[in-house]
Amino acid sequence: MSEMTAPRFGSMTLDGFIQLLGSAMPSPGGGAASAVAASCGAALVAMVASLSVDRPKYAAHAASHARHGAAGRELAARLLALADEDADAYAAFAAALKLPRETDAEKAARVAAIRASARVAAEAPLRTLEACRDVVTGSEGLAGRSNLNAASDLAVASRLAEAAAHGAAENVLVNLSSLGDEVIADEMRGRVESLLAEIEELAEATRAHVERGELRDPEANEAGPVVGGAGSEAAS
Repeated sequence: MSEMTAPRFGSMTLDGFIQLLGSAMPSPGGGAASAVAASCGAALVAMVASLSVDRPKYAAHAASHARHGAAGRELAARLLALADEDADAYAAFAAALKLPRETDAEKAARVAAIRASARVAAEAPLRTLEACRDVVTGSEGLAGRSNLNAASDLAVASRLAEAAAHGAAENVLVNLSSLGDEVIADEMRGRVESLLAEIEELAEATRAHVERGELRDPEANEAGPVVGGAGSEAAS
């Protein structure tokens, strides 16, 4: 399938994407699959926020529901776009590898193309990693501050984002040896390690709050209306 005719993954049916992923086509691959998995996690964050709106029991957290719900929807769309970016970046890198190398000029042009496309192929999954961090920021922020009947969905969101982050990290690291620049490679490697540590911490915190099954204080600077009286115990 050529880049010109390939559909964007967000416009495909789920079955169509899975069939393409399992085919002999080299793209989509692990990077796109990671971004799509993280998109599902982001959508779950948005879902839990939506299920918490206008529930008196959780009214003190209304600001968090609005913020994380909007962020989850935006992240879900952004991650689908990142799946496309990852696939496009890999296609460009694969094309660079196939450039002719008969003459010195061709060899030099090929090396330059490989290095440039490797940079793009590393940056796309790095952006997925950053988006995964934002997903678990949302899941942790809502855990204990949203509909407790849907709390397990936040735990699922955290696991999807965490797994996707590790998948994206693999796709960053595999391209670093082709950059031809150890300084940039070390910077990217350090960024990957920092993001993974942050993501794992937030994901674990999400699951800990879910396991406790208790309401938490509002997020800093996001206290909602004072909740009191019988209405505060409305069904969740």
